Amino acid sequence: MSIKFKIALVALFSYGSIFSQKVVSPEEAITLALENNYGIKIANNNLEVAENNTSILNSGYLPTLTGNAGATFNRDNLSAEFADGRETTLNGAESSRYNASLNLNYTIFDGLGRMYDYKSLKEQYALSELQARETIENTIVQLLTIYYDVAQREENLLSLNETFDISKDRLIRSEYQFDYGQTTKLTVLNAEVDINNDSINIITARQALINAKRDLDVVTGNTINSEFEVDTTVTFLMQLNKQDLRQKLIANNVNLQQIERNIQISDFTIKANKSGYLPTIGLNGTYGWNQNNNNAASFVAVSTNTGLSAGLNLSWNLFDGGATITRVKNAKLNLESQKLQKEALILDIERNFNNAWDDYQNKLTILQVQDINIKTARNNFERTVEKFKLGQATSIEFRQAQLNLLSTELSRNQAKYEAKLAEIIVLQLSGELLNVKF
Repeated sequence: MSIKFKIALVALFSYGSIFSQKVVSPEEAITLALENNYGIKIANNNLEVAENNTSILNSGYLPTLTGNAGATFNRDNLSAEFADGRETTLNGAESSRYNASLNLNYTIFDGLGRMYDYKSLKEQYALSELQARETIENTIVQLLTIYYDVAQREENLLSLNETFDISKDRLIRSEYQFDYGQTTKLTVLNAEVDINNDSINIITARQALINAKRDLDVVTGNTINSEFEVDTTVTFLMQLNKQDLRQKLIANNVNLQQIERNIQISDFTIKANKSGYLPTIGLNGTYGWNQNNNNAASFVAVSTNTGLSAGLNLSWNLFDGGATITRVKNAKLNLESQKLQKEALILDIERNFNNAWDDYQNKLTILQVQDINIKTARNNFERTVEKFKLGQATSIEFRQAQLNLLSTELSRNQAKYEAKLAEIIVLQLSGELLNVKF
């Protein structure tokens, strides 16, 4: 197999899966994840459960209505003596009783416990909304991290292919020069080694790209066609202002909002537990039907009665062994712990925000430096190419300039996407992640 045929095979292997592929934008990938990601689906189900719990049907404000029915059959052997001295004996005397009733119970007052429990359920729903939002934010960050990893690997693969093309031209030129006696066989062998190394790098990078695309497909719920590309254009939100974002941080950070909801829930828990100090007033009513079919020894053969009864009851647990006092004390301590956690969280997220902001600014600066390095490395390589064509630069110098350009391109690609991911973290911490377009 000739070296030219090997080159053709590697080129086909490298480029064959790139053409005619759908380009998936970040917005499209996010939409697919929001619709199909399993973690988000589970979070939405949990949110529906919390919404169901806030229904009036789960509030304790509605009465309970129960129906009861029963039947009893007796077969007895009886010996009876009447007041007038008569006696009778019955064997296998049969009797039966039937009853049915509707019972209504309603709590008029329970010490305000159910009112605060219901308010707590409302806060639980709001907390579930924030938890769902946190899941969505984390999923989007995970998605974009993988998305831009795919984008970086695509750009890296393009740079490696360009390096391969350069090595291919160098090998062809070296073979021609060797055929005409203008260079040695060593130069050709060096060019072959370099192009083989470039081929290996392409194969490795291509497989890493395929793996990264599979990761992206998993996050989107396995909804992206296996043959796709991502958009490698990155736009930075240069209008971001640190002070504005810091103010939004205190107001919108999802973790801080969650702990504020927990504080409110703890406050309602204290008030609900205090309801144990107060009496409970209830209303009950019954409508019933009863029928007795008596045996022959009874004075009444059949009796039937129906009726309505109603009542009002008051229950006051004057002392429950100190259980209510203990619950109230523990609820107050839990509220105090929630407030302390809030203060600690504010310090934590402010530190994280400041670190993330500085990291973002540093990565933008690094990206600018890398852009300058790209121009320098490309200029150096172009000069080296001209010298190499004129025989003023060795193959080693040519290869070094080529590798320097490749290294600079890969570093620039890394710097670009690291800066974008740093920006995403800043947006997430400030609570603005869901308010911007990518």
